[in-house]
Amino acid sequence: MKNIYFEKKIKLSNYTTIKVGGFAEYFSQPKNADEFINLIKWSHFNNQECYLIGAGSNLLINNIFLKGLTICTKKMRYINIEPLTGIVEADAGVMLPTMSNMLAKNGLQGGEWTVGIPGTVGGAICMNAGSGKLSLANNLLSVQVIDTKTLKISEIQKQDINFQYRFSPFQDNNLVIIRAKLHFEPKGNIEQLLETTKKNLKRKIETQPYDLPSFGSVFKNPTNSYAGKLIEELGLKGFKIGGAEISTMHGNFIVNNSSANSKDILDLITVIQQKVLQKKGISLQPEVRMIGFDYP
Repeated sequence: MKNIYFEKKIKLSNYTTIKVGGFAEYFSQPKNADEFINLIKWSHFNNQECYLIGAGSNLLINNIFLKGLTICTKKMRYINIEPLTGIVEADAGVMLPTMSNMLAKNGLQGGEWTVGIPGTVGGAICMNAGSGKLSLANNLLSVQVIDTKTLKISEIQKQDINFQYRFSPFQDNNLVIIRAKLHFEPKGNIEQLLETTKKNLKRKIETQPYDLPSFGSVFKNPTNSYAGKLIEELGLKGFKIGGAEISTMHGNFIVNNSSANSKDILDLITVIQQKVLQKKGISLQPEVRMIGFDYP
């Protein structure tokens, strides 16, 4: 099988935004869809477990030796924008801030909010990531996927995907996103779009702890409430376990003060859940994806 390149015993903490994780037995960063597909096929034919990392945000990897193949998609950067139609084709590994700025420069409206999300297109669709009521699913037309069990490659239309709040079927099934086709409103005012995008990023930086390693938001917002508000009302900002701390800037962020390990962070997540359930009667659900744990 051609185009199979991987490294061994790679430190995964270098590939997560919270800077925590063990070692990957095999690790690869494909540069295009063909290399990516070949890696999926290699793991299938060699009976290797296959783990996918995008930008490594919203991801907690246990401090263990992770057997099998870990694929990081961040070098899959193909993106094609048609300014007249608003049609965008993007590899799974395209970073959202990169796409957001390119959309604005091409006069496409509707992607300005994505500038502050440190994830990839594939990861954002899989997790149905968003900001408030906005999500990338709103702009999705179709996705190209590969089935890790049958190795069949197919295209799925948006109407055939059951998106829910911070959830897509790709979290549970055997389908891995290769590329996405999206639509944004064309013929917008480029100057205004660039200004809005810039303001959105500035607002994120001012209200969220961008100066320290974190996941992004830890918990999904419960119905008619906000996870950060509930945590802050219990006076938990600044609460620490080991090197993991609830951000003093935003209650729904856990930051790594240089020495946190995966146990510190998981313990802190658990304590937050217990305290909010005990005091508020609300069960907070993590939106962080976990690899190498029995939880959940």
